[in-house]
Amino acid sequence: MKVIYVLWLREVKRYLRSRVQIIASLGNPILYLLVLGFGLGPVFKRAGNGDYLQFIAPGIIGMSILFTSIFSGIGLLWDRQFGFLKEMLVAPISRMEIMIGRTLGGSTVAVMQGVLITAVCFIAGFRPAHWFAIPLAFGFMALIAINFAALGIAIGSGLQDMQGFQLIMNFLVMPIFFLSGALFPLTDTKALLKWITRADPLSYGIDGMRNALGSPSQAFDPRIDLLIMVLVGLAFLVFGAFRFSKIEA
Repeated sequence: MKVIYVLWLREVKRYLRSRVQIIASLGNPILYLLVLGFGLGPVFKRAGNGDYLQFIAPGIIGMSILFTSIFSGIGLLWDRQFGFLKEMLVAPISRMEIMIGRTLGGSTVAVMQGVLITAVCFIAGFRPAHWFAIPLAFGFMALIAINFAALGIAIGSGLQDMQGFQLIMNFLVMPIFFLSGALFPLTDTKALLKWITRADPLSYGIDGMRNALGSPSQAFDPRIDLLIMVLVGLAFLVFGAFRFSKIEA
């Protein structure tokens, strides 16, 4: 347990020390929120779907958590480059503890980032239907963070250098985001796109936040959202643990 706590604390401290990184990481979410939220708002309203800012805010929060959590796992590359990973692997501690500590650290940082974006959404005019449901929304934020931090560990365990970073960005992370329904309602998708979006675990995390916050155009039953996120999270944790057990410094 001490190893898990130390690694968790290391990730959180590293995040809190990088003030420039925190500010820079707010750029894309704020851009999406303001440009799309206000730019497409009139079109969304004329289509009879309500306020687009109310719809898109959970999607932007989910986007921020996705990027932060999955790239915390890819941070294994930096640990490998500077020798910290080798020191951890040769130490007489369980690799499972290392993996859990890094996953919890990465997911905690991602949730903190999500809280910052939530505050920005409130400033921009987003309002939940029921304030008492905010803790439930935070629960879905935590599930998204744990899911993709574990996936990031699995990916980072298989990378040897930064050359694969852009490949992962273009062919994994961006499709997960764009196909999650963060920017468009899933209720009207047809044929192939319908099944692809339903295979995206982020879809259920964002929809769960929308259900909790009372945002328009929820696609699934909140119980289905919760069940899928828990099951996929367990699968990613097992997969991440397996991949990390095979890692070589």
